[in-house]
Amino acid sequence: MNEQIKQKFCQELGEEQVLFEEPMKRHTTFRIGGPAEVFVMPRTIEEIQKTLEICRREKLSYFILGNGSNLLVSDQGYKGVIIQMDRNMEQITVEGTEIRAAAGALLSSIAVAARRASLTGFEFAGGIPGTLGGAVVMNAGAYGGEMKDVLKDVTVMTGEGEVRVIPAAKLEMGYRTSIIKKAGYLVLGATISLKEGNLEEIKTLTRELREKRTSKQPLEFPSAGSTFKRPEGYFAGKLIMDSGLRGCQIGGARVSDKHCGFVINAGDATAEDVVSLMKHVTEVVREKYGVTLEPEVKFLGEFDKKCDW
Repeated sequence: MNEQIKQKFCQELGEEQVLFEEPMKRHTTFRIGGPAEVFVMPRTIEEIQKTLEICRREKLSYFILGNGSNLLVSDQGYKGVIIQMDRNMEQITVEGTEIRAAAGALLSSIAVAARRASLTGFEFAGGIPGTLGGAVVMNAGAYGGEMKDVLKDVTVMTGEGEVRVIPAAKLEMGYRTSIIKKAGYLVLGATISLKEGNLEEIKTLTRELREKRTSKQPLEFPSAGSTFKRPEGYFAGKLIMDSGLRGCQIGGARVSDKHCGFVINAGDATAEDVVSLMKHVTEVVREKYGVTLEPEVKFLGEFDKKCDW
């Protein structure tokens, strides 16, 4: 990307909102990733539209980033534009039993807002380490709840910069997928519909889920969350554990001793370490049980080893 194109981003968004060769390990929960060629932090819908217009006009690749969970960025980084949504687009408003939140709002922050308003139904999402935008795209879920259970509508932007509001009934949400993911839309915000609840019961459920998550997940290490999707009829973590892979390590990447469904950054892991370990785990589980694990983590950038399972 030439300097003239880079300066267009500075002119449209302001120099303070644009970074060049920004290390992505600063922006992922894995704490892994090489530099992004251009890293922009739009503050408004108009600035997002301007960013997409430059990308379209100059035929630049771009990627929408929340807080960087569920993501593995290559050691070479990303040749294109990272559009970060979590710093400047995190507004949360409660109106009756509905919560309107911008795409960059953390799920944990929305859960706090719901609890303060004595609204129930969002407790399941309080410990998911992600933003609303990413959670909507992949229909994130935990402990028996999913985003599809609480969404009323979602506001998106198409690749051409058009803003649309999609009602929940038309989101085609399934296991870790949605029409938003299939169409490549950019989430701007969503309306969450909850129910009035008992504050003490909400606090109790929130505490129980937090304790369960803390006791069973390796939150003390950097990771991307659950590494593999849940195979139909099985649990990925149990298959990995029963295959004798607990604690298996390649470089700085290790299968968590606490929960085998997590690959963790045990210390200075590279993206290639993670990919190598994931492929090894996949091969062993397939050979032992005839089940092919599919990655839940997303890959961004170029990898020396193929990561298209």
